[in-house]
Amino acid sequence: MHATLRANLSLTLVVTTLCASTVVLQVVRDRHFPQPSAGEELLYIPSGDLVRRLVLPYRMLAADAYWIRAIQHYGGTKRQEGGDKRYRLLYPLLDITTTLDPRFNIAYRFGSVFLAEAYPSGPGRPDLAVALLERGLRERPEKWEYMQDIGFVHYWYVHDYAVAAGWFKKASDVPGAPWMLRSLAATTLAQGGDRRSSRTMWEAIRQSAEIDWLRKDAERRIVQLQALDIVDALQRVVDDYTRRTGEHPDWAALVRARVLPGIPVDPAGTPFALTPDGRVRLSPSSSLWPPPDEPGGVPRAPS
Repeated sequence: MHATLRANLSLTLVVTTLCASTVVLQVVRDRHFPQPSAGEELLYIPSGDLVRRLVLPYRMLAADAYWIRAIQHYGGTKRQEGGDKRYRLLYPLLDITTTLDPRFNIAYRFGSVFLAEAYPSGPGRPDLAVALLERGLRERPEKWEYMQDIGFVHYWYVHDYAVAAGWFKKASDVPGAPWMLRSLAATTLAQGGDRRSSRTMWEAIRQSAEIDWLRKDAERRIVQLQALDIVDALQRVVDDYTRRTGEHPDWAALVRARVLPGIPVDPAGTPFALTPDGRVRLSPSSSLWPPPDEPGGVPRAPS
């Protein structure tokens, strides 16, 4: 009996050690060797619960390894040129990551942005982004940031402003949440979808971001909204010139007519585009491109 028990314990120790070694080797491989092509969609162990049982005390290290793979899969697919971009492994990798470490804050907040991002920059799956954040809330019900992020997904990607306002209000009721969330809920409900409420939302995200990447992204979105305000002002100038002259101008014509002091540039320093039919646009060469999505649906990856 004792010999059998010792043999079983030895076997368990060997299996655990091998699994942990596999995770360590994967981390080393990811850091020092080229990533497989985006088309190589292979998930060795698709069950987070199974991985958690196998790695035992090494589950935090395993969570880091799967998080690294999730980032690589997202970034590699996003950079892929030609053909239909697929993000099939993104949610499974995030699912395993957060199963191994249910309090992996960055995985929830970054991962939800990755999932919600409109195709082809992401899979265009705000439903999975919300599901991931709700999983985080089940683990940490006091985490108002996850409630704010769910409101953000409904606002920015689903364009359901009533639901977004409800989540912002729910977040504002959590002890320690910033007061701005309450005004954000009211603004979203009253003016959902307009640029003013968008600016308020991004300012709230900028102020509350625990992750530097989220803060910088919010700052960039605010500058994009400033650029769109300038586009509107320039469009009025162009339309007025067209009504007076009957011609669609280019920037040089407007400068010669002293309507503008020079070719206008966006906040990033790139000249705005002016199409032959007289429409002012952000330039595709600008670091602010593409402009924020207008309400009306999010493109999704082909199934």
